[in-house]
Amino acid sequence: MSEVYFAGLRADRQTENIPSKIHRLFEKARLGSTFTKGDLVAVKTHLGEPGNTTFLRPQFVSAVVDMIRKDGGKPFLTDSNTLYLGGRSNAVDHLNAAVRHGFTYPVVDAPVIIADGLLGKDEVEVEVGLKHCRTVKFGTAAYHASSIMVVSHFKGHLMTGFGGALKNLGMGFGSRAGKLEMHKLAHPAVDEEVCTGCGTCARSCPRSAIDVRGKASIDSVRCIGCGECWVACPSDAIGPEDPQSLIEIQEKIVEYCYGILKGKEGRVGYMTFVVDVTPHCDCPGWSDRPVVPDVGILASLDPVAIDQAAADLFNNSKGLEGTALGHNLAPGEDKIRALVDMDWTAQLRYAEELGLGSRTYKLIEI
Repeated sequence: MSEVYFAGLRADRQTENIPSKIHRLFEKARLGSTFTKGDLVAVKTHLGEPGNTTFLRPQFVSAVVDMIRKDGGKPFLTDSNTLYLGGRSNAVDHLNAAVRHGFTYPVVDAPVIIADGLLGKDEVEVEVGLKHCRTVKFGTAAYHASSIMVVSHFKGHLMTGFGGALKNLGMGFGSRAGKLEMHKLAHPAVDEEVCTGCGTCARSCPRSAIDVRGKASIDSVRCIGCGECWVACPSDAIGPEDPQSLIEIQEKIVEYCYGILKGKEGRVGYMTFVVDVTPHCDCPGWSDRPVVPDVGILASLDPVAIDQAAADLFNNSKGLEGTALGHNLAPGEDKIRALVDMDWTAQLRYAEELGLGSRTYKLIEI
């Protein structure tokens, strides 16, 4: 049974604030045990898509960075470039987005290094020999770092049900070639009865694979399965062509986690913020309304346990009215499935099967 430490967001003493809670969580979960003095510590987080306002705020990440520095590590913030067109598809735009969003001195006492370089091609290839992937391709900064601190924002996701530590690590560190491999089976289809022909999907497509003549149609040869059209469609007329592909993409993400963690046993820590839980990931250039009240912060040495705990806390929260949850508001309801009708537990089952962690956990509130 793995230990997952939890702190709520109420500050019930004048001397306590959110950064101090982050510091205590860091210590209680023994995240400092993942690195030694002088180690280069990659702080994997999402730097925010321009136009999105619910990505993890830099002040939270700053508190994690301060603890790494306190324990003698040399932290740097990092993420890989995106597969889709947007504000983070190359290192120049990505760094500009990071600066605009406050991930810079003096807010955060650490530099930003884009993990897969200028164009997303600075990658290493690690052999895994698993069910879907023979090798995995991810950013060189993740490979060469002594340790990794995975700082995640828990939220919904159209392709995986939710995004937490596993997705932040596996998909997040994937190079452009790696992201393409993870996405390539997730081809979308258009429901012509629902499609209004507005053209929003075509404008969002990085490969010009969508033609709109009254209704949208997708060229399956040109499509790379990035999912941008799913997110962009204002009428929910686009979804997966094969629902099984959503299971496979989750499993591929886990296989990428397996490869990234290979050789770093005991050198990776996890902190997840269940705050501003929106229906979609932080990659669109907009933010929907959060669907539950802010829950709290989790810390663990186990990526599977922290994801399971975050999902359980989210599902056990009372939903907010007037959000994407619809009428699925009662505590205990499967709110992840209410957001995306899919088996979101596939990633957790497969990660446990591969030995990345345990779904059985003890939640310890500080």
